Amino acid sequence: MDVKESVIAADITIEGKIVGSGHVRIAGRFKGDVHVDGNLTLDAGAHLEGQVKASVVVVGGELLGNIDNAKRVELLETGVINGDVKAGSLTVSAGSRMRGQVEFGWEGESRSKSEAKGFGSA
Repeated sequence: MDVKESVIAADITIEGKIVGSGHVRIAGRFKGDVHVDGNLTLDAGAHLEGQVKASVVVVGGELLGNIDNAKRVELLETGVINGDVKAGSLTVSAGSRMRGQVEFGWEGESRSKSEAKGFGSA
């Protein structure tokens, strides 16, 4: 069974929420959360402001928000992430930019107690 891909074209601006299965490609501007059981692709020039939950996230445009529990995140040369990333694996291309915290490779493992407490103890 083929998984369908929904596209928000380059000349479109949408505000709302995307929820469902299948793949989503954003080439325009979207403001809102994206929760899909498939892949999310942000094309170069695209702008997404919101929280992301997807299996694979490919960022070629600009993301203002967090990526949570992705299996894989790819930050392309034209990509910008301003937010936190939690993923199984992370690929970062030269020329890309990111500001935020990153956790990857920790699937199935819990944080140690010292990490959870932070620095220093009372």
